[in-house]
Amino acid sequence: MSDSKAMNLRFRDERQHEAIAAAAKNDGVSIQEYVISAAYERATAVERHFLDAFQRSVARSSEAFAAEPSTIDPTPEQRAAELMARKDLENDGRGRAA
Repeated sequence: MSDSKAMNLRFRDERQHEAIAAAAKNDGVSIQEYVISAAYERATAVERHFLDAFQRSVARSSEAFAAEPSTIDPTPEQRAAELMARKDLENDGRGRAA
């Protein structure tokens, strides 16, 4: 009877398997533990990146709401410059291969 707690790992690339096995051995852990730890570290790094970006967004939003209306409302000149920049970006992207 097989152990239901065992993780079955298959690697298509033998060199990848050898590299992971060597890294796991170097860390003194099993391949399964090494892979799970790497996945956990990656997931938490993505989570930290998302939370950092969210906190920066919240800070920018709160600054905008706290600012005087005259300091955040664009002037007609700023609006015209933004519109021109947007048109330039759109025109630069046309006719090029994706």
